[in-house]
Amino acid sequence: MENGIFIGGGGPDYAVPQALLLDYANRHGLIAGATGTGKTVSLQILAESFSVQGVPVVLADVKGDLAGLGKSGRADFKLHDAFMSRARTIGFSDYAYHAVPVTFWDLYGEQGHPVRTTVSEMGPLLLSRLLELTEAQEGVMNVAFRVADENEMPLLDLKDLQALLVWVGENRADLSLRYGNISPASVGAIQRRLLVLEGQGAAQFFGEPALALDDLFLTDDKGWGRVNVLAADKLMQSPRLYATFLLWLLSELFETLPEVGDPDKPKLVFFFDEAHLLFDDAPKALIDKVEQVARLIRSKGVGVYFVTQNPADVPEDILGQLGNRIQHALRAFTAKDQRDLRQAAENYRENPDFEIEDAIREVGVGEAVTSMLEKKGVPGIAQRTLIRPPSSQLGPITEAERAGLIAASPLAGKYDTTIDRESAFEMLKARAETAAREAEAVEAAAEDPSPATREFNAARRYSGNQVGRSASTPRRSSSRSDSVGQAFAKSFARQIGTQAGRAVVRGVLGGVFRGR
Repeated sequence: MENGIFIGGGGPDYAVPQALLLDYANRHGLIAGATGTGKTVSLQILAESFSVQGVPVVLADVKGDLAGLGKSGRADFKLHDAFMSRARTIGFSDYAYHAVPVTFWDLYGEQGHPVRTTVSEMGPLLLSRLLELTEAQEGVMNVAFRVADENEMPLLDLKDLQALLVWVGENRADLSLRYGNISPASVGAIQRRLLVLEGQGAAQFFGEPALALDDLFLTDDKGWGRVNVLAADKLMQSPRLYATFLLWLLSELFETLPEVGDPDKPKLVFFFDEAHLLFDDAPKALIDKVEQVARLIRSKGVGVYFVTQNPADVPEDILGQLGNRIQHALRAFTAKDQRDLRQAAENYRENPDFEIEDAIREVGVGEAVTSMLEKKGVPGIAQRTLIRPPSSQLGPITEAERAGLIAASPLAGKYDTTIDRESAFEMLKARAETAAREAEAVEAAAEDPSPATREFNAARRYSGNQVGRSASTPRRSSSRSDSVGQAFAKSFARQIGTQAGRAVVRGVLGGVFRGR
C-alpha cells in the first residue's frame, strides 16, 4: 500500500483490508494479548513494513525471536504452506519473502554493537529511578549533579559518580548550608546501590563513545529504514535497567529532534516491548514524564508503540493516546481478568456485527481485534482481523548469522573500543595527588628547615611566642574552605590508596571548588 501498512484482512470473510495509515503512524499504538497469541508476529510485520517504507525502527528483542528480521523467510519453512494460504485468504497478493536491514545493539556488547551513554546524559531523575532511591537519596543525587555542573566536571562513567559522592559525603556539613541536609546514610545507600548496579553489568553501559542518536536513523542503499534490534534476553534479568534505558532513549529523542508537525510518515518508530516493566511500582513523577514524552514526541515525527500482555498494564492517561491498536486474545480466568477484558473492550469503537468483548476472548492465534486511525484521526471501527504472515524469518537466527550481520553493519567498529577521557574521577584524583605532593614538601621542610628557619624558630621559642604549635606540627586552619579542601584530599587519598595522599596537611586544598 502506498500510504499505509497492510495489517491483515478483516470482516466476516477477512476480505476487508486493515491498514495502518503512515500519516497517522506517529499517533502511537498498542499491541496487547496473552502469551502465545501472536504479539511478536504483529510487532515483526509492523517493523518489516515500516522498514520497507523507509522508516527506521527501534525495538527490543526480549526472546531472541526478532533477530529473524535480518534473514528472509524461505519456502522450506514448516509453516510455508500455512503462510501462503493465509496470504490468499486475506487477499495479500504482494506477499513475498524478504529480509530487512538490521543493526544489532547490546548493552553488554555481546550480541551487537555496544550501547553506552554517560551518567550526565542519563540525569539524576532517571538514574534515581534506576537505583530505586528514596526522596532523600534522590535529593543527594541532585546535589552531586549540581556540584559537577558548577565545577565543570564531566560525569561520564560510574567511577566519576562514585568519586564525586565520596567528596559530597566528606563535605556534607558545608554543602548542607547551601543545598539542604545531606545525610551520610543517604550517601552510603546510593554507593551501595551503585555497587549492585555495577555488579549487574551496568558499568559497561555508562561511558564513551556514547550512542549517537543519528545512528538510529540510518537507511540502506534501497532507501529501506534500518531496524535497530536491542538484544534484551539478558537485559530482562535487570528489568529496572531495561526500562530506564528505553525511557532514557525516548527522552533523548524528544529533547534532540526538531518539531516536524504531522509528517507524511514517521521519522522513527519505537516499540517498547514488555511495557509493564516501565510502569510497575514507578513513582508518579516518572509516569508523568512518560506521559509528557508520549504526548509531545509525536510532533517530532516519532511513533511509540507499547507491547504488553494486558492494556491495563499501561496507565490510563497514556493508554488514551494510543490510537492504533492490535488486540490479541485475552484470557479471563478470574474476576479481575474479566474486569480487564471488559475495560479493554470499552476502548474500541463499536462494531454492530459482533460483541467486542466476546471477540477479544475468542480470537485465535494470529488473529486480533484491530482499530486503526482513519482520516482526520478518527478511530476506526473495530474489526476481527486475520494478521498477515511475516516476510522475514519467523524465529531466531544462528550466532554465525548474527555475527555476519554485525560485521557487515555500517557501524562496525565504531563503538567497539571504550574511551576513558579525563572526567570527574581523573580531575579529582589529579587534584588530590597535587595536594599530596605539596603536603610532602611542607612536611619535608618542617623536618629539615634551612639554617635561617632554625634560627627564626629558636628565636620564637626563646621569646615565649608559643601560641602556635611547634614547626613539626601542622597548623590547623580556621578557614571553612580550608577544611572542605582538606576533607576532599583525605577522602580521595583513601580512594587512590597513595601514601602521599594520606600525608595531606590541613588547608592545602582550600578553595578547590572556588574560583567558579
